[in-house]
Amino acid sequence: MKAVIMAGGRGTRIASIARDIPKPMIPLAGKPVIAHQIERLMENGFTDITVVVGHLGQQIKDYFGCGYSFDGNGRCAISYYTETEPLGTAGALYKLPDVTEDFLVINGDIVFDIDFSRMLAFHKRRNAIATLAAHPNSHPEDSALLITDGEDRVTAWLSKEDPRGHFRNLVNAGIHLLKKEALPAQRDEKVDLDRNILKPLIASGGVFAYKTPEYIKDMGTPERYAAVSRDMEQGIVGSRNLSKPQKAVFLDRDGTINRAAGFVRRPEELVLLDGAAEAVRLINRAGYLAIVITNQPVIARGEVTLAELAEIHRKMETDLGREGAFVDDIFFCPHHPDRGYAGERAEYKIDCACRKPAPGLILQAAAQYTIDPGRSFMVGDSPRDVLAGIAAGCTPVLLSASEPSGPLADALQGRRVDCFPSLRDFALRRLPPAGGGGT
Repeated sequence: MKAVIMAGGRGTRIASIARDIPKPMIPLAGKPVIAHQIERLMENGFTDITVVVGHLGQQIKDYFGCGYSFDGNGRCAISYYTETEPLGTAGALYKLPDVTEDFLVINGDIVFDIDFSRMLAFHKRRNAIATLAAHPNSHPEDSALLITDGEDRVTAWLSKEDPRGHFRNLVNAGIHLLKKEALPAQRDEKVDLDRNILKPLIASGGVFAYKTPEYIKDMGTPERYAAVSRDMEQGIVGSRNLSKPQKAVFLDRDGTINRAAGFVRRPEELVLLDGAAEAVRLINRAGYLAIVITNQPVIARGEVTLAELAEIHRKMETDLGREGAFVDDIFFCPHHPDRGYAGERAEYKIDCACRKPAPGLILQAAAQYTIDPGRSFMVGDSPRDVLAGIAAGCTPVLLSASEPSGPLADALQGRRVDCFPSLRDFALRRLPPAGGGGT
């Protein structure tokens, strides 16, 4: 499969770092950013790479020539398309004669390390016309957002200027798998990949979001370049590849992230605890996945629909995002075994393996994201959270001002549980110092 790197931009946002070299040639950990991109592609089996160049592009040609090799990973062939005038973020795709099947398109200003075999498998399962790598980020308020359905199909694309209410923090990360037919009729003018190609394709039902917590970050501003540099130095970039074991902080919701005042049945009832967003931000920056594990018996009791619960969780993601924090995923149990509630839903009134204190949701998340429970925490404010964490093999953390007592102490059978008064206190005291910032 061909990979295309769009490296023709002028890099005006990062000109203060380097004015006399193209943005993809800015050094990062001793080599150009684009060299990191090509190396990650080669590690994933891409050996046919086209680089679209423009402003100062001869420097890229001189550096790589017609091929590149590193650390025994073989050699890839590199070809170029030179824009004599700017063609936008996709105009050059029409000029590549050898693109005849599915191909990969990567923005030239991102740093990434992902397991492409997972994305390719997802693309094929969905029979997608276009698959976009997507993730939450720490600045969703100034990012375009993807809206998806239950099958990860993109149903809408909110630009930064579009009005938005509560939102799922899901952003196009700049890595795209496209079928040849994704390109409409031949064009000679400037073409914007998002606005002119991907957005119009949404109506076909063939655009999908591949949600991944792996490292993909724009380094196109001085601040983001500094953050990526720190992440590279601390090993965070490579560690997030899902081919490697991950570490996570599994988080209860009510009483851990938001105030516990009975069941949350409407979005406005979800109010973040003081310091919760800061704590989640510290989890993000320390290189841990932040994954919510929550019992939601209100579904089985008929008090909240699945659509209403999704809106409640969008409220949580919106409030976190406004403070620069994000969760990587949310797993919830809709079951409740006790009967006798008016309006209850019989299909959910079952004994299950996912309702805490059972560890099912933690184990499901661990399998999906290659998480090593032994390197992970389960944080919550109830005995259910502690026991679920122990059953899954995590380090349990109880948000409490006092040590476990009574039935919980009996159930622990002498096993130690760390106690902290708040999620913020846990994050400050147990996690490594913060890395380079949000995605």
